[in-house]
Amino acid sequence: MTSATTAATPPASAPAPPVAVRCDPGSDMAGGKGAAPRRPLTLAEVEPGSENERLGVARDSMLCNPRIMKAELGKPQRNCYTLPGIDFAYGLYIERTDGGVPEAIGHWNTVKPRTHLVREMPRDYIAMNRGALKAGYTTAREYNLYYKTKDIRCKDDENSRFNKCPPELPADMTYGIKTQSCTPFFDLLHHRYQQLWMEQQRALTIAQRGEKKKKEKVRETRTTVLRKNPLPPKEESFWHLPSLEKVKPHLSTFPDREARQKAFSATH
Repeated sequence: MTSATTAATPPASAPAPPVAVRCDPGSDMAGGKGAAPRRPLTLAEVEPGSENERLGVARDSMLCNPRIMKAELGKPQRNCYTLPGIDFAYGLYIERTDGGVPEAIGHWNTVKPRTHLVREMPRDYIAMNRGALKAGYTTAREYNLYYKTKDIRCKDDENSRFNKCPPELPADMTYGIKTQSCTPFFDLLHHRYQQLWMEQQRALTIAQRGEKKKKEKVRETRTTVLRKNPLPPKEESFWHLPSLEKVKPHLSTFPDREARQKAFSATH
């Protein structure tokens, strides 16, 4: 730890004498590769005119607050937390329980085998439903009563994947992934794949242009369709009230029937 020794306190008018600081080997000011981390600053180490000089009432806690602590010129940032001494061991202390080599030679610390717990198998509802149906039960209440009287469980061999027979495979079967065929080196040197790709792109471009020309054709409107296929002319018919269609005329001003037909005909 760094210790500081100061002279007697001079009067307020006289300039402050220099502070003599003694550096221990391995401290934060001693330098060297084995220097310890920089501990918190104390009031005794604060020199007049330095960055962390305090006016008025000064406390050591002011130099341990990272919010108001100022960085020293040309020096790394100090740690504002008080650290334990050199003899302090960081980490957790793990007490040895194995006893080391003498304990291993004397007797072996064997692990007790675990007791095999009998696993309760689930109910075999398929077998119970089959039995209830054979017994003539049809309602849900009768089925529940049958489940209570006939508690059938699944067999362990059916659920075990080790007891299942392996799938039948041909004798000449080869496991693994097939190796891809080697790319012809001659085609790589002559840029054969580039030429094939260019030909495919040209064919695709020509096909797209043909489709675009087909789409650009003039679409027929209703006017053009009517010009090609005109609608049949509508026959002119005189409109009459539905209630007067069956009423016969009471007066006839024509001299005869032929005169009446000539008057209504358009080609007389």
